[in-house]
Amino acid sequence: MTTVQKIFRDSYHDYVETHVPSRIQAKAADSLMNCKTPGMGARSFECGNCGHCRVCYNSCRNRHCPQCQGVNKDIWVDRRKKDILDAPYFHVVFTMPKQLHMVIYQNQKLLYDLMYRAVAETLMELSGDRKYLGARIGFFSVLHTWGQNLHYHPHIHTVVLAGGLTEHNQWKMVDGKFFLPIKVLSKKFRGKYLYYLKKFYEKGELQFYGHMKRLRQPRHFHRLVDSCYSIDWYSYTKRTFSGPQAVMEYLGRYTHRIAISNNRIVSDDASTVTFRVRDYKENNRIRTVTLTKVEFIRRFLMHVLPKGFVKIRYYGILANRVKKEKLTRCRKLTKSKTYQPLFEGLPIHEVVSILLNKDITLCPGCKKDRLKPASEEVP
Repeated sequence: MTTVQKIFRDSYHDYVETHVPSRIQAKAADSLMNCKTPGMGARSFECGNCGHCRVCYNSCRNRHCPQCQGVNKDIWVDRRKKDILDAPYFHVVFTMPKQLHMVIYQNQKLLYDLMYRAVAETLMELSGDRKYLGARIGFFSVLHTWGQNLHYHPHIHTVVLAGGLTEHNQWKMVDGKFFLPIKVLSKKFRGKYLYYLKKFYEKGELQFYGHMKRLRQPRHFHRLVDSCYSIDWYSYTKRTFSGPQAVMEYLGRYTHRIAISNNRIVSDDASTVTFRVRDYKENNRIRTVTLTKVEFIRRFLMHVLPKGFVKIRYYGILANRVKKEKLTRCRKLTKSKTYQPLFEGLPIHEVVSILLNKDITLCPGCKKDRLKPASEEVP
């Protein structure tokens, strides 16, 4: 089976001959290549009944690794179920124009943070307007930086609770369509992002490299900004599946997704790799794309996030500092049920056993005793 790990192990040495990865990209590549191999170390387990021994190689736990996100996603979804209310939820996507893609890529930490800020201020201000809702809502945002073909395409997925608390702490909810007009939403987001972008430029906080050096001259930068004001920024919304449990299962598709999963890879040969893409412009038609392995690695590493970057962020009544108090009130006002997380307090092996519906610690030899650690580390 062709995997992201195999592609990196085959061709990463070719990639570094012609490209210079950043420190965080090089670390991600090393983690992916060594995940669940002897290079990452191992632990051994032994059965006290029959003496059967099993060696388990350690996971890299890198958030960009296709092998390490499944359990993390399931644990996150399970934990978040206790925050869900019996109310409508909408999935909103905010995209960035291609004119700004390289500016954002060369200033990732600063301008990714600005994407979150512009989304948050847009939603909070418009939802607080009595013309639209007149209430304090709750939502969380997740950054994605890729398109189906792995090209750089930064955008924000936001899940919005279509109801909130008024200034008198009463619950107010909408029914049916999303409560904010998309054109108003997009225009407000565009205005906020470009306003703060200009402020960063005036303070000298933006960096420009390569062919983007020309933007160091104010006339070129302001020409770019003016062109962004003159185009429509694409945003869209859709209501999530009905029912609070279905909402979280739906969200799990986006929160821990990485640039490409192993199951999208069709085949490879000595120098190329072929993978499936969904063509949204042609009614979601599935087709394949073939790239050289070096180009595949280059595109994949473009989506490695800055060190310490917080990918999932919460706002409004879901913000951590007020969530406990606000959600308790909202739960009473909406008469929502309380969902107890299934995995709370469980060690990881018990979580995996539940997900696989089998006891992974049971000895595969005698099937009578459980495997116990024989040593902490196997070199």
